[in-house]
This record gives sequence, structure tokens and C-alpha cells, in this order.
Amino acid sequence: MAKIIRSQRASTSSVRSAPKKKAAKAATLLPKPGAKKAAKKAAKRTAKPKPWTSEEVYEAFDRFRKANPEPKGELEHLNPYTLLVAVVLSAQATDAGVNKATRALFAVADTPEKMLELGEDRVRDYIKTIGLYRNKARNVIALSQKLIAEFGGEVPRTCAEIESLPGAGRKTANVVLNMAFGEHTMAVDTHVFRVGNRTGLAPGKTPLEVELGLEKVIPTEFMLHAHHWLILHGRYTCLARGPRCDVCLINDLCRWPEKTV
Repeated sequence: MAKIIRSQRASTSSVRSAPKKKAAKAATLLPKPGAKKAAKKAAKRTAKPKPWTSEEVYEAFDRFRKANPEPKGELEHLNPYTLLVAVVLSAQATDAGVNKATRALFAVADTPEKMLELGEDRVRDYIKTIGLYRNKARNVIALSQKLIAEFGGEVPRTCAEIESLPGAGRKTANVVLNMAFGEHTMAVDTHVFRVGNRTGLAPGKTPLEVELGLEKVIPTEFMLHAHHWLILHGRYTCLARGPRCDVCLINDLCRWPEKTV
């Protein structure tokens, strides 16, 4: 008789607990507070932005031009050769840091011949405040040797030839061709890459994709100064952290879903 009673109690207990289990399960299926809002925000963030119209692109660069008609690069240099050296030294370094080191260097070595006379050890002493200075000093001497041996001591005027120099890449070539020779090139550094992607102006997974995208959409009349406008915009307004959307010249055109205006 005792066994029967225990069995009935157990059965009754399981029946009584069933609704509680169902309620608990139902509670886990309910969306958490704010989940819908977070999901909507995430979907908006990952959604492909609407491409800029040609009118919008023109308007953006017209605003840049009116605000700063003659933008200048911030790397100090004396001639195409010292510009080339400065850009090579600027990899993973700030323009201000490079300028501080090169003022004294360029005062004594502003040609490939003078740089070779100076020698790698002394070049290294001049630029030791710059990151990766040992490798960069080696590249400066090597590119100077190649300029003398293959280009008559002059900076070449094609992208492929500049890229063949030690320490020089596509960005270096584009900067030198633009600033020294007035070519309509688009140098993509971290700032231009961020602006191109964040604004939706020229999204791309690589610097080359962004470069080609910008060259495709920017009107010819703006191309001489376009990369400077974008660099300065990324450096002082469209910051990596805490972008200053409230003072942005193109905030009404920008496609970034997280802009604060």
C-alpha cells in the first residue's frame, strides 16, 4: 500500500511541475529587452549602402575645394627626391615624426649622391626616432643607389619604376607622382581607406579597390587635390575613433549608418 501512495505522489508532483517547465521554456523563447533594436541596428550596419550619385560626388568635392582650395601634403621636402625619401620613411610613422627627423637629414643630403656619401650608419642616426629606422635607413641607401645606377639620379615618372625602388610601394608612387609631377593619382593610406569605406563613396576590401573606386567616381577637375582632401578629412574630421560628424562638410551626403547627425 505504501508503494502505491509513493507512486501516486510522484505522479502528482510531476503533473504539477509540468506547467512551470512549460512557462520557463516559453520565457526563454521571448525576445530579450532591446533585442529587436539591436538586431535592426546590426542589419542597418551590414546593409550595402546606396551608391553615391555623380551629383552628390561633385557636391562633396566642390565643398572640399571651397573650404580648402589649395590643400598641401604635410610631409616636408625640398625636391622630388626628398619627397620620395620622406614618403618611404613615413610608413607606420606620423608625418610630424618624419618631418622632425628629416629637417636635419635633408639639410645635408638632398640628392641621391649626397645620401650615399652620408652612408647608412649616419642616415640611421638621423632617423633613429622613426619606427623601423634600421630597415628604412637601408632602403634609403639602396633606393639612392638604384636611382643613380638606373635613372641618372632622377626620380622616375612612372608608377612601375617608382615601385621598383627599395621601400617604395604603390602608395609611395602615387604620392610622388601627384605631389612632385602633378599627376592625377589617388594615394590610399589608412585615412583615405577609412573615408572611402565609411562614407560609402568608394567601398573596397583593399587599398587598391578603394583607389580604383575613387578614380572612377571623382570628376577629373578634382583629381589633382582629391587625395589630399580625403587624407585631411580622415585625419582631422572623419577620425577612426570618435568621428566629428557634427562639423563634417559632407555629413548630409555620407552613407555611414552610425553617423551622429
